[in-house]
Amino acid sequence: MTTANPDDNSTAPAGPSGNSPAPADPGGNPTTPADPGDDSPTPGDPPNSPARSPWWKKWLSGPAALAYAVAIVGAVVTAVVTPVGDHVLNSLFDEPSCPGDGAACDGKNPQNQGCAEDAGTFKPTVGNPAHLQIRYSEDCEAVWAKIEKGSPGDQVTVSVTGGKTRTAEIAYGNDQFTHMVTVPDGEFRVTACAVPKPGGKSTFERYCIQATEATAWR
Repeated sequence: MTTANPDDNSTAPAGPSGNSPAPADPGGNPTTPADPGDDSPTPGDPPNSPARSPWWKKWLSGPAALAYAVAIVGAVVTAVVTPVGDHVLNSLFDEPSCPGDGAACDGKNPQNQGCAEDAGTFKPTVGNPAHLQIRYSEDCEAVWAKIEKGSPGDQVTVSVTGGKTRTAEIAYGNDQFTHMVTVPDGEFRVTACAVPKPGGKSTFERYCIQATEATAWR
């Protein structure tokens, strides 16, 4: 039988993984290896290992994710149902289709259609409590009206003789403009009115102005 050499100080060979055997406790028994189900991070874990998952991934997978989604949806709905949201939606769906075709411009938003770029303005400077004006775009073959000094609830209308009438109401602030009304190629007459809201903040009475193709548009 071979006996150990008491003078041999060599260490035990390394295991298959190249690591030294597990250290023994004070009683001489090997220590128990870590539980495979333990997901606590260790110094050797790579940055994206499950043990080192970013905090936000766990947060978004819990009940907070539902609350976060509800908050976002609520903010979107609030934006849509406000006057500002309504204006944004109208702008998105009012695709440019003129100038060059007055019939196509009828009922459209003059700003979104680019008709305000060449438009002339008729705005009396005396006795005009609402700062009412009529705008005419020759390229778009259309007119519209605008009120600049009103209050929420006040209305502005534009009407072409023998044609259509458009009405818009101030939802917030103090100004508003109507959508366009097509005018015939040649002579036309247009009437615009500022109509205060009954019991509203505006102190002026119903006020109207008229213009034709011969008006000094500025």
